[in-house]
Amino acid sequence: MVLPEGFVVPPWYLLVPVIVVLAGVISLLWTLEPPVTDRTVIAFAPWMMFGATLHVLYKMAAFPASIEPLFTAPMVYAVTAVLAGLVWIVAVFLHVGGLQRTTHRFVGIAGTAFFSVFAMLALIRSFESGTFEPFWPVISVVVAGIVTAITWVAVSLWFTDIAATTSATGALVVFGHTLDGVTTAVGYDVLAAGETVPVSLLLLEAGAALPTAEYVGAGWLFVFVKVVLAVVILGLFREYVDEQPRQARTILALVAAVGLGPAVHNVLLFTVA
Repeated sequence: MVLPEGFVVPPWYLLVPVIVVLAGVISLLWTLEPPVTDRTVIAFAPWMMFGATLHVLYKMAAFPASIEPLFTAPMVYAVTAVLAGLVWIVAVFLHVGGLQRTTHRFVGIAGTAFFSVFAMLALIRSFESGTFEPFWPVISVVVAGIVTAITWVAVSLWFTDIAATTSATGALVVFGHTLDGVTTAVGYDVLAAGETVPVSLLLLEAGAALPTAEYVGAGWLFVFVKVVLAVVILGLFREYVDEQPRQARTILALVAAVGLGPAVHNVLLFTVA
């Protein structure tokens, strides 16, 4: 099996409109050609977190049955992309009209607001049901922050050109994938959470087969691979960022989302369930 468990294709009457709207949003953004800088990528980080929050709420059965399929995986990513893209378009027009000094500030504030409101809904529901358990999620975030800091310092010292070129975008890529690795490892080793992604499960099982598993668990290998992979990707993109910064940073933002989205999903899910 290649696809993860829980991969759901929604009914055509929900799928088709979302795809059409998403295609329209992408086409309009392609025409407008808004700038994509480090600040733009960071501004979209709350949107990556927002998408993960919507999927957690879906698992908590927080949505009406009629629209519930919109928040399954991978449909929730398309829905989030539509919302974020529409906000980006509004930000571009506000900036052109002189109502906003920058586009990234409006995008970041809107994304933070959406994430905060929906994350709070999930937390409130968990309080009411008595499932609120923040200890290991908080530990995961702290550990991921420490590992990211150490990794970024090492990259800055030994691969200075990579750190200087990719800058905040690169740091977000490393943090997103590190947090994904750490939360997955904690879930597997400590919380007995199942892993639905086949490739990730293979790495976790490989770690469990090593002699070190008895002392440090099986997840360390997964964390190591995620961190190394993130740094390697940044190295491969260094020249691309120099030559085509807009396109390169857009792709790196997607790479960051692939790590940060599942990571925040794990953190919030472990907290509320």
